[in-house]
Amino acid sequence: MQDFQSFLAPAKINLFLHITGQRADGYHLLQTVFRLLDLYDTIKLKPTKDGIIKRVNDVAGVPAEQDLCVRAANLLQQHTQCPFGVEILVEKHIPMGGGLGGGSSDAATVLLALNSLWQLNLSRKELMSLGLKLGADIPFFIFGKNAWAEGIGEQLTEINLRDSYYVVLNPKIHVSTAQIFANKQLTKSTNPMTMSDFSGTAKLTACNLSADFINDLEKIVCSEYPAVLDCLNWLSQFGDSRMSGSGASVFLEVVDEKTAGDICNQKPKDVQGFVAKGLNQHPLMNLMVD
Repeated sequence: MQDFQSFLAPAKINLFLHITGQRADGYHLLQTVFRLLDLYDTIKLKPTKDGIIKRVNDVAGVPAEQDLCVRAANLLQQHTQCPFGVEILVEKHIPMGGGLGGGSSDAATVLLALNSLWQLNLSRKELMSLGLKLGADIPFFIFGKNAWAEGIGEQLTEINLRDSYYVVLNPKIHVSTAQIFANKQLTKSTNPMTMSDFSGTAKLTACNLSADFINDLEKIVCSEYPAVLDCLNWLSQFGDSRMSGSGASVFLEVVDEKTAGDICNQKPKDVQGFVAKGLNQHPLMNLMVD
């Protein structure tokens, strides 16, 4: 079979995140808008005929058996009874534990790419259902478009977003999502909003999101991780800064690349930072079969 082929796995940010309830099984119900960014991990795949799935490089802090890429390949192989295997090489560029969806995006890219390389011809809907078994953010990356999300994040509706650039800062810490969602002070009863509510305010407020659309996890993360609060406070001098997901990354939306670059160049030396452009669709849209 062929040599290694490279596939991109984009980052995401949550433009807001509301927790609206909790299911009997413990999963939290939410509303959010997922936005794709042009910051990528690279997943390199080499299909094999021996049926063995293995990661061929080390990823700091992620044992191979826990890697969502490996787990995604195993799940797809088992679901389809596929006789082929794959060697997986993961190049990480998206900060880990930063609320940017890197692990979920990597897994989604593995599902999309292997569906093609192994010639399985599963539909996007089937792949989204498989991905949900591994993580609530994975269906979004397989969906492939910016999305208004509800349920536990798997009920997705395409949403049109304006062209924007983002300054993204990460204080080089890992926030435990489980720890934040387990915090007893977490509000779980935010009143549900509508996609038209969000779209209407977004058009009126240029690059500032409405105060009605916040990240319900932000206060808790900032109280437990002061470095996140410091990043938010620093970035807020330039506009409406927000935290993505369960942290630790924070972002500011701006109108052009130069403005984003000028701000990012001033960032504190002890934080990681980058400029990203919002994407309208996933780079692997050509592999998605409806």
